[in-house]
Amino acid sequence: MATSSITHNFIIEGEERVERFINALETAMNMEIPDTPAPGRLLTDSKEDREFIDKLIEKYRSKK
Repeated sequence: MATSSITHNFIIEGEERVERFINALETAMNMEIPDTPAPGRLLTDSKEDREFIDKLIEKYRSKK
């Protein structure tokens, strides 16, 4: 699993290396991550939702 390496223990030796590591963490924590719009649509009306889902089902069935 890709995230398993994140929990692995590691050792940072030397005051300068520790300082650089902490500075890098602080910089990363303060970075603003822009919102990335997700493709798709927000379903808010139950009748519209049902029609949209029915179209998706029909489209899926026609591909088989």
